Amino acid sequence: MAVNGVHLIVFANEKGGSGKSTSAVHTAIGLAKAGRRVAALDLDGRQKTLARYLENRQDTAKRHLLGLDIPAFDVVSDGSPETFETKLDSLTRDVEFLVIDTPGRDDPLARAAASKADTLVTPINDSFIDLDLIGQVDSETYKVKRPSFYAEMVWDARKARAKADGGTVDWVVLRNRLQHVEARNMRRVGDALAELSKRVGFRVIPGLGERVIYRELFPKGVTLLDLQELGELGISHIAARQELREMISGLALPEATANAA
Repeated sequence: MAVNGVHLIVFANEKGGSGKSTSAVHTAIGLAKAGRRVAALDLDGRQKTLARYLENRQDTAKRHLLGLDIPAFDVVSDGSPETFETKLDSLTRDVEFLVIDTPGRDDPLARAAASKADTLVTPINDSFIDLDLIGQVDSETYKVKRPSFYAEMVWDARKARAKADGGTVDWVVLRNRLQHVEARNMRRVGDALAELSKRVGFRVIPGLGERVIYRELFPKGVTLLDLQELGELGISHIAARQELREMISGLALPEATANAA
């Protein structure tokens, strides 16, 4: 394991709009609600989406006197590698998991986090624009021509991790669904991902659907997993909540051990 015996789950994608921060915060809350000890670290000192989400959650819990699960969290505001290491050490003192959200761009801290990851999660949407991040596709045959720069970055991160402590990085591509993408293109993207996964070594798991509810939850800092407790769970949310649970299950994270109390 990477730091203080804690399993690091790093959400990283160099393109915006992939649902990275939404997936990260829902994973952190899902683990907390399952009774696991989890903390969160936001490496995007400009956007601070994960940190803002959890700050909103604190405000909602205080305002309405709710016992919401709120992981310990922090943000690296100055982009400093030294600050990153300090906060990393602090947040991994008494938890099982640390969820790290990285900037949606090529960033030194994102690369450093990837090299420490136990589970590296790359959310992508069902489109060739997002697929191009990890592999270039022929315009006529839709066959993969070559891995892209991001796949090379992950390869470098895996080598750095193996050299540092002999550990491995489980790379998971989280395939989110866009409602407006036609079925034929979805199949083509799926075929290309299957081919790429064999060439560069990642797992593909189903992610989240494109739902307005995720954007609506942000101001209150609540998640789909909280709606039943809040009395706001409608029929339309049940399928989304099941998607979320399947996503977290697909990460195949370590089970709790007897001494992880």
